[in-house]
Amino acid sequence: MENFDDIINWENLFKQSETFKNNKPFKFAFTEEIFKRDFYERLFETFPKYDKNDETWFTSTSFTKHLFYRRWGTNKEDEEENAEEEDPKLSLEWNRFNRFLHSQEFVDNIKKFSKVPVDKMKMLKFLLYQKGGFQTPHIHNDGPSTIIIFFYFSKGWKAGDPGGTYVASEADESKIMFEPYNLDNSMVILQDGPSSAHGVRYITKDVTRKAIQVYYEGYSEETGWSGQGSEKIKPTIEL
Repeated sequence: MENFDDIINWENLFKQSETFKNNKPFKFAFTEEIFKRDFYERLFETFPKYDKNDETWFTSTSFTKHLFYRRWGTNKEDEEENAEEEDPKLSLEWNRFNRFLHSQEFVDNIKKFSKVPVDKMKMLKFLLYQKGGFQTPHIHNDGPSTIIIFFYFSKGWKAGDPGGTYVASEADESKIMFEPYNLDNSMVILQDGPSSAHGVRYITKDVTRKAIQVYYEGYSEETGWSGQGSEKIKPTIEL
């Protein structure tokens, strides 16, 4: 069995467990120094660079959002995602981290932290927001057994600047309850549900916010994913 002890600061995450479980109107928490620093720096240094000519990068633009995203592996935009495969374009550290995200150890710790009955990882996306990037507040409500995690890889973010994934009491930017500003080795985790509003404020500075988004969800061999309409992995892009 592969050893992943050098990757995540589980103690830092579990310090936020009660906060997560007690937050209203939905469960969420923010954790700093989520990665052990040496491993984080290797991920940071090898975070995939955006290239408009690279077929693994896509643009998601509408009146509700503007961002760039990269899928894991070699899948095309209209293909079902196979997040368990190796990604030959990425570093050894990113492939190792992806294996860890799929491990029973990681799933068990997320269940222990959240008390949400997730079974496996469903999706991983690399996300980039640059000047002009945003996403309006929205709610998915795919189902009660879905956890969404955002890991941040952006150093030097200024307090008060937009870019971190905020959470709101309603799908209204004036109702923001929390917005992270330390985006260097930090994490936002939330439980999906009918009140789980989140978004990204409009970025006006010439900066790049780097993050990955990971979904965990209930799953069975008989019925598939527990989320609504998710017998196939949906290509919906988040924050």
